[in-house]
Amino acid sequence: MKQNLNPAVAKVLKRLHYPLDIILMCVRWYVAYPLSLRHLEQMMAERGIAVDHSTVHRWAMKLLPVLEKAFRCRKRPVGKTWRMDETYIKVKGQWKYLYRAVDKAGNTVDFLLRAHRDKTAARRHFEKSIDQNGEPDTVTIDRSGANLAALERSMRDREVPIKIRQSKYLNNLTEQDHRAIKRRTRPMLGFKSFRCARILLASIELMHILAKGQKQRARGSHRSDADQFYDLAI
Repeated sequence: MKQNLNPAVAKVLKRLHYPLDIILMCVRWYVAYPLSLRHLEQMMAERGIAVDHSTVHRWAMKLLPVLEKAFRCRKRPVGKTWRMDETYIKVKGQWKYLYRAVDKAGNTVDFLLRAHRDKTAARRHFEKSIDQNGEPDTVTIDRSGANLAALERSMRDREVPIKIRQSKYLNNLTEQDHRAIKRRTRPMLGFKSFRCARILLASIELMHILAKGQKQRARGSHRSDADQFYDLAI
């Protein structure tokens, strides 16, 4: 399998002295299920594999950004009607803000962790979402003045206007989608650093996106979420 590896994955593996299947399984379980690092250490021990919880964390920090980048090239297009919102995430004992967007079918458009909840953060998320997915026709936000100001400022330089709607009711879809991310982050009891939070949240989002079926695949293919994740290493 190693000769077919994604070159970026192969480069990371040069410094990780465990079999690839063990590494991939551990990091997938960590971001896919509500498990702590110590849970994973104990689960591996039951299988006769001695892996320290800090080792699993190191694997995650090194490998997950590479897999998330590989997925970006294989993500299916999203719809043109977006719902955008933010939720709270604790980092080093302080609340930070995870900006997220889904289309009207519930597919994830994009996400961005920011230190502050303001016009600059909202605009950065909006522009990142457009860079990755193209321009939407309509964007629905809540009653936040900062989000409205950010979208209006971003659209000044655009030839085709994007319709903006402010409706808490229509944005319930995004708020419900936050729950899947919160369920996974709860056992982590907060993140120790902003970098750690950014990497792990992106990977939790990745598993959530795979579960929604947003990865490109051959017609008639019905691969499991796990197999889709492991395919990113190739």
